[in-house]
Amino acid sequence: MFGRNAKSEIDSLIGISARIEGDLVFTGGLRIDGEVHGNVVAADGNDSVLIVSEHARIEGEVRCSNLVVNGYIAGTVYSSELLELQPKGRIHGDVHYRLLEMHGGALVTGKLTHHAESVAAAEPVFHLGVAAEGASA
Repeated sequence: MFGRNAKSEIDSLIGISARIEGDLVFTGGLRIDGEVHGNVVAADGNDSVLIVSEHARIEGEVRCSNLVVNGYIAGTVYSSELLELQPKGRIHGDVHYRLLEMHGGALVTGKLTHHAESVAAAEPVFHLGVAAEGASA
């Protein structure tokens, strides 16, 4: 779908005339054209896509794997995979990202922090094995 790492299709829409008061948890793909006054968080980790359109406004924390911003976000942003800031995109808050694509005209008022690995890959991995009889551990 966006020619890159976006694995999910957009299956939910918040229309331009909609205003949500409170936190929003989504799975899969979500496009926001209206307003959200609360946190927007993807529940399913690596397969999430959030598109914040030119008319959209979010006041709260945003957490997802793939994020495209062409609207306004006031709050901390966590993008565990790709963050694309389009020309009319505005973020007023700190941004944590793995991959960043920033178009001319985009604006971030806050600290940009790069993370070399996605959140899922950075979690510790434990391997359990069975010791052979008579072998010392």
